[in-house]
Amino acid sequence: MQYCLQCGHKAEVKIPATDNMPRLVCPSCGYIHYENPKIICGALVVFEDKVLLCRRAIEPQYGLWTIPAGFMENGETIAEGAARECFEEADAVAINPSLYCIYDIPDIGQIYIIYLADLKDGAFGIGSESLDSALFSEDDIPWDTIAFEAVKRTLTCYFEDRKKFSTLNEFPVHQDMIGKDQSIKRY
Repeated sequence: MQYCLQCGHKAEVKIPATDNMPRLVCPSCGYIHYENPKIICGALVVFEDKVLLCRRAIEPQYGLWTIPAGFMENGETIAEGAARECFEEADAVAINPSLYCIYDIPDIGQIYIIYLADLKDGAFGIGSESLDSALFSEDDIPWDTIAFEAVKRTLTCYFEDRKKFSTLNEFPVHQDMIGKDQSIKRY
């Protein structure tokens, strides 16, 4: 962005007097444009012993598999956003959501917040942002064609937790950081 969102004047990058980070600042009206991380909300939706995955019909990662997830919208809670993404991408209704995984990805300015949820009546379809959707058992997960590192980690956590805990209500919340080299820092 090169121009002020308030007055349209050409803006410049500098550190405002009240800050310690470079920001886009308008020299005409003084407006400071803050860029903050984007929140990705999604759900690992489970039916019986299988998880719901969607094959992406949009970039990035066109044609690869993911869980229903996307950018949070203004005016919705994170859980509402996750449920909306399930409906948009897989024509599915996610019920009984519980917070499951949080991933800080500072290199791209994103925070993934993933819920664990049940698939209502086992019903799903193909949404407008998907080429396909399907329920996968652990042995059938297409690991080589999973779109995002956060999704791979969420699936890995789920299958490990499933062996340790008897109900979804007992699953812990996982919090990790993903960097450019895909290294992880546990908190």
